[in-house]
Amino acid sequence: MTALISFKGFKDQYFFNKYKFEISSILKGDKIRMFSSGFLHVDKNHLILNLFTLYIFSGQVIAQVGSLNYLIIYIISLYVGNYFTLKFHNKEPYYSAVGASGAVTGIVYSSIILFPEMKLIMLFLPIPLPAYVFGICYLLYSIYGMNKNLGNIGHTAHFGGAIAGLLVTILIKPQIIDENLWVIILMMFPLLFFIINSKKRIF
Repeated sequence: MTALISFKGFKDQYFFNKYKFEISSILKGDKIRMFSSGFLHVDKNHLILNLFTLYIFSGQVIAQVGSLNYLIIYIISLYVGNYFTLKFHNKEPYYSAVGASGAVTGIVYSSIILFPEMKLIMLFLPIPLPAYVFGICYLLYSIYGMNKNLGNIGHTAHFGGAIAGLLVTILIKPQIIDENLWVIILMMFPLLFFIINSKKRIF
């Protein structure tokens, strides 16, 4: 469905503008954009990257939590990612964004908390790292990107989606707390760092 809606947006600028994430429109009451923007993408490369990442991580999450809970994680991560973005950029009325990145990041972090010892590689550091180390590093990078407005990337949506993916997965499968308590504690440090140091209120 994401691909079909994205291709519609590629061809129809009015449709794209009507459903993209846009601060001013959402603050005026157009709340559907909090969800609809997650089914639009800037271009084919953006769409393919998100779908490919989702393909890599979805199977192991579904195997652990089931299809319904997978959808719950995906949808909540999408919303929370956009909620973080709305709160962080609420003084920038013309800020806009599209993409499923918040939801996809939520699935990635769900996979990480389920399998913290699996190996992942960061693009700029081609060395296999334990998934939880990768997760911590990427959260810190997202915080840095948020504060520096680094590149044309939705760092805030990534950060919010990641936190949602972690917490919802723990709620769905609370035995993770006993199995990976130290990993959970370590991965919460970037969130605490953000809450303490951020000049912008999210919560």
